[in-house]
Amino acid sequence: MFKLHPQLAADTLEVISLSLSKVLLMNNATLPWVILVPQREGIREWYELEPRDQRELHAESMRLSAGLMREFNGDKLNTGALGNLVPQLHLHHVVRYESDPVWPSPVWGKLEAQPYTQEQAQSRLDQIRHLISI
Repeated sequence: MFKLHPQLAADTLEVISLSLSKVLLMNNATLPWVILVPQREGIREWYELEPRDQRELHAESMRLSAGLMREFNGDKLNTGALGNLVPQLHLHHVVRYESDPVWPSPVWGKLEAQPYTQEQAQSRLDQIRHLISI
């Protein structure tokens, strides 16, 4: 049975569940930052997914990526599945701007967390749900 890693649960807000993945919003209002987590127990790496799930994760990631860039008009989209601290397979999608606080460095370990207010969170969650549904 699938269970979200406790660190992901602590750092994110749940957006929606897709056919394969749980969609999470990183609780950092500095940048649009969304994470896909395939809802499969014990998976640490993309290649460990069944081929059908590999294709579905790719399709979900492409749909999310296009929607994020269309909605937020970023200069670059950073995607990554590092998993050094959280071994559960999860795929980050971070919209980047040349004007953001840590550009051009990676966000990991350099971007101070600015949690969403309740109102900001609801607005961003609605925005992400809408862009995924298009």
